Amino acid sequence: MARHRIAAAMLLAAAAVPAWSQAADASRMADVAKRGADVMPFDLKRTIHIFTETGDGGVQRVVARTRGDAAQAQLVRQHLQELHGQFLRGDFSGPQHIHGAGMPGLAALKAAAPGSLAIAYREIPDGAELTYRTQDARLVAALHQWFTAQVSDHGPDAVVGHHDGHHPAMPEGR
Repeated sequence: MARHRIAAAMLLAAAAVPAWSQAADASRMADVAKRGADVMPFDLKRTIHIFTETGDGGVQRVVARTRGDAAQAQLVRQHLQELHGQFLRGDFSGPQHIHGAGMPGLAALKAAAPGSLAIAYREIPDGAELTYRTQDARLVAALHQWFTAQVSDHGPDAVVGHHDGHHPAMPEGR
């Protein structure tokens, strides 16, 4: 009898864990969105972050969800231009403020030797992108960890991209 109660209690606890972790994830995403407003001038709900890993780094793209949303596109461009300059100087304080100092990959990116991480800014239709390249395998891994953490933290406002530029979360007609 005691075995059955223990087994039932274990099953009940196991069933409760996913609900608790989902609540924690939702709480973290809400906190990230709140802190994000301190750093990002655009509307997270009207834009989408797309993170594409590459063999030598990756591409961080932010675009307006609605084609032709010039206001959001301009705010995205302004923000990514600012990040471009900050990141080239090793200043990752914006992502640290939003995601926390323990964000995966962040410490390695902050500690990167000057010139070991090339970052290029480019305007694209309805937004902008930053392309990160490095010959340092440790920094490639850090970038990939950093991208994965951002996709997780931003929830429905970020997706994993593909090398062909397509990704499943973009609205039809985009």
